Amino acid sequence: MKIPQHVAIILDGNGRWAKSKGMPRNYGHAQGAKNVETICREAWNMGIKYLTVYAFSTENWKRPDDEVAALMKLLRSYMKNCLKTAEKNHMKVRVIGDKTGLDEDIRARIDELERASADNDGLNFQIAINYGSRDEMIRAMRKMAADRDAGKIKSEDITEELFSSYLDTAGIPDPDLLIRTSGEQRLSNYLLWQLAYTEFYFTEVHWPDFTKEELVKAIEAYNHRERRYGGVREETK
Repeated sequence: MKIPQHVAIILDGNGRWAKSKGMPRNYGHAQGAKNVETICREAWNMGIKYLTVYAFSTENWKRPDDEVAALMKLLRSYMKNCLKTAEKNHMKVRVIGDKTGLDEDIRARIDELERASADNDGLNFQIAINYGSRDEMIRAMRKMAADRDAGKIKSEDITEELFSSYLDTAGIPDPDLLIRTSGEQRLSNYLLWQLAYTEFYFTEVHWPDFTKEELVKAIEAYNHRERRYGGVREETK
């Protein structure tokens, strides 16, 4: 079975999973956070090199204040636990998204996590926090415009490769496979540039119930696809 190098996941269904069990939405988010660690471990054991998860979008600020506050509290706790997990499992962690929109203490924890794990040689784990793909591209274009004004680049220098180098995911290969849990079949402003040639897999399973076996199902489906780049079929080895 061919293992995708990079898997991106939209972690959906935490609230609905909790509701189905008669529990508050925040319970679902907490269980979903625990499952991230499990899937990180299973993904690495299967041979996946990069895993990128959609944890908190720019649109999530529109949720009820109490839910946003609970999510930020959970995020603080998760950053602390992730530091230990990264050390234990040799994960290299990187947070993508607009960090300036987060509280100072959360930004400090992210900085500590990224610095502490920078030289690890295990799973490359990207967490999208306060992330929206349109926002990412606008921020990238502003940086490019500033560099052009400063004479660092010229308009004729702009290529796909140069533009990609201004994105949050600079230096990370584009995803081979996108997984979205909980039955929804949309991208929700996630990695729109990077998913240009990515295979999509949608499952009815809520994220807290997404197991190693479900990951295997997604990769098996990926293996049955004819990968194409710009209309050219990927060569099989």
